Amino acid sequence: MDYKKLAQSILTDIGGKDNIDQGWHCATRLRFYLKDDSKAQTKKIEDLDGVITVVNSAGQYQVVIGNSVGKVYDALVDITGPLGESDSEASKDKDTSPKKKGNILNRLIGFLSGSFTPFIGAIAGAGILKGLLSLFVALHWMSTTSGAYKIWYAAGDSVFYFLPVLLAFTAAKQLKVNQFVSVALGLSLVYPSIVQLGAKNITLSFFGIPVVPTTYTSTVIPILLAVWALSYLEPLLNKIFPEAVRNIFTPLFSLMIMVPLTLIVVGPIGSYISNWLATGVSAIYKAVPVIAGALVGALWQVFVIFGVHWAFLPLALGNIAKLGYDPLLPITATAVLAQAGAALGVFLKTKDEKMKGLAGSGTITALFGITEPTIYGVTLKLKGPFYCSMIGGGIGGIIAAMAHAVATSFTMPSLLALPTYLGKGFVGEVIGIAVAFLVSAILTYFFGVKNDQPAKTTVKPVDPKTINPNHVYAPVEGTIVPLKNVKDQVFASGAMGKVIAVVPSSDIVKAPIAGTVSALYPTGHAIGITSNNGIEVLIHIGINTVKLNGKHFKKLVKQNDHVKVGQPLVQFDYKAIKKDGYDPTVMMIITNSKNYKEVNPAPDTYATNQALLALVPIKKDKSKK
Repeated sequence: MDYKKLAQSILTDIGGKDNIDQGWHCATRLRFYLKDDSKAQTKKIEDLDGVITVVNSAGQYQVVIGNSVGKVYDALVDITGPLGESDSEASKDKDTSPKKKGNILNRLIGFLSGSFTPFIGAIAGAGILKGLLSLFVALHWMSTTSGAYKIWYAAGDSVFYFLPVLLAFTAAKQLKVNQFVSVALGLSLVYPSIVQLGAKNITLSFFGIPVVPTTYTSTVIPILLAVWALSYLEPLLNKIFPEAVRNIFTPLFSLMIMVPLTLIVVGPIGSYISNWLATGVSAIYKAVPVIAGALVGALWQVFVIFGVHWAFLPLALGNIAKLGYDPLLPITATAVLAQAGAALGVFLKTKDEKMKGLAGSGTITALFGITEPTIYGVTLKLKGPFYCSMIGGGIGGIIAAMAHAVATSFTMPSLLALPTYLGKGFVGEVIGIAVAFLVSAILTYFFGVKNDQPAKTTVKPVDPKTINPNHVYAPVEGTIVPLKNVKDQVFASGAMGKVIAVVPSSDIVKAPIAGTVSALYPTGHAIGITSNNGIEVLIHIGINTVKLNGKHFKKLVKQNDHVKVGQPLVQFDYKAIKKDGYDPTVMMIITNSKNYKEVNPAPDTYATNQALLALVPIKKDKSKK
C-alpha cells in the first residue's frame, strides 16, 4: 500500500487540513474532529483502496483502515504537521473549554476515546504481562520474591499505578489545556506522601478544610474530572493575566487552586462515583449473571460499531482498582471470539476470492482482539454473519457469566488476555469463548452466507444455435465487480467505452464474440477482436500487467485469426499475477460503444459463459439517401 498516497487522498476528501480540528488514531481507525462534517466526501473515502469504511459517531469522523492505520497516520502527519493545537496555542486567551460538538453523550464518548486511545496498547500489553506473571507463579515457574518477577511486575503494574498521570496528559490534549500542568495535577494525586496518607486513612487539613483520605493510584474518574475542571479555570486565568506573565502565572495559580480543589472536592466525588459504579456492576452481575452475560456478549460488537464501548473502559478499570477484578472483560472476550468464528465461517463457505481473503485475515486479527476490519469488511457487510456472531457471543457470554469469570488485570479482550482471567471461573471462560467461536462459525457456514458462486458442474457450453450476433459473452469465469471497485480510473470512468470487469476464478480468457483477432499485444495481456457485424471488443487482463512483460501469459491465437464464441484466446496464471502484486481483474471494453444506441449489461453477479452485454444498433433512417 502507498501510505502517503492514501493519506493525501483522505486529507483531500475530508476537506483538507483547514477542516481538521483534531486528529489521532487508535488500533484500527483514523479519528478526527472536523470543523465541518459536510465538507467530508464520505463516499469517495470509502472507495479508496486501503479504507474499509467510514463511521461518523460520537462526534468523531472515523476512517477505518485496519492494522496499518499507524503508518497511514504517520504519512498524514508528514503532510500536515502535528494535528490539533499545541500547548503554546492552547495557552492563548481563547476558549479552550471542552469541545461543544454533538449531544452530551457524544461529547463524553469522544472525550473518553480520545483520552484512552493514545496509550491503549501500553495498558493492554501491561495487562497481559501481569497475567503472564500470575500464570508463571501458578505453574511454579517463577517466585514472587525473585528479581525477574519484581522487575517485570514493575513494568506491568506501573502503567496502572500511574494511570492518572497518563490520563492527565491525553485528557488535556482533548480539552485543549496545558498538558504539563495537567500532568503535574495527576502526579500530585499519586505523590508518595499523599498515597501514604490515603493508605493509613489520615485526614489532612487545608486551612481548616478537611482533606478526605483517598487513594488515587490506578483510578480514572477523579483525574478526568480534575482536568475537565481545569479546562474552565485555565481560560479564565488567561484572561486575567497579561500575556507578558501568563506563561508563569497561569500554571502557578492553576496548580495552587486545582490540586487542593481536587483533593478536597473533585477527587472524593470521582472516587465515590467509581466505587458506586463498581459496587453496582458487581451486584447486578451476581444477581442476574445470565442476563448480564447474554446482553454484553451479544451486543458488545454493536457498542463497538457506535463507539459507545469506550464508556465501559473507565468502568472496567474502576472495578479492578476498587474490587481487584472486573466481571465484564471476560464476557467481552466471548463477543470478540464470536466475530473471529463468524469470519472463519465466511472463509470456509464463500467462493468469492476477495471475500475469502478478507475473512481469512479477519479471523486472525479478531483472535488477537482487533475486530473492526472483520466487522466492517466481512460480517457486517454480509449482515448474516454479524447476526450469527451476536448469537454465539450471547451464548458464550452466558457461560462465562455463570462461571463467574473475572479479569484481575485490564487488557483488550482476545486470546492473549486469557492469563488475566486465571482464577475461579477460568475453565468456564475458556469454554465460553470456545463455544462463542464454534457456534458463530457453524451458524455462519450453514445460514449466514449465501452460496455466492454456482458450482462448476452447472456450467453448460455455449450453444452455437443460440448465439446472438448483438450479444457479447463472458470472456472469463469469475465474479463481476462494480466499476467503482476497478483500480484504474481510465477503465472505471468508461472513457474508452462500455466496460464489464470480472475478477477471474479460471485461467482461460475466451472469445466473447465471433470475429477476427484485430490486435494481439506481444505481452499477451491484451487482445482486440472485431466481430463479423462490426462490434469492437478489447480484453485487458489485469491492471498494469504490461509491466510483467509476458510473464504468466500464454497466447493461444495469432493476429488475424478468426475465432468463435468461447474459443480460448489467452492462458494466464491469475494467482501468480496477484502474488506478484498486480490486480488480475479482467476488463472487457466495447471500444466503439458510440456506434450503438444502447449497451445494456446483464444483471448477473457471476460470469460463466452467458451474455454479459446486449448491444442495440442505431437504426438507419431509410428516408435519407
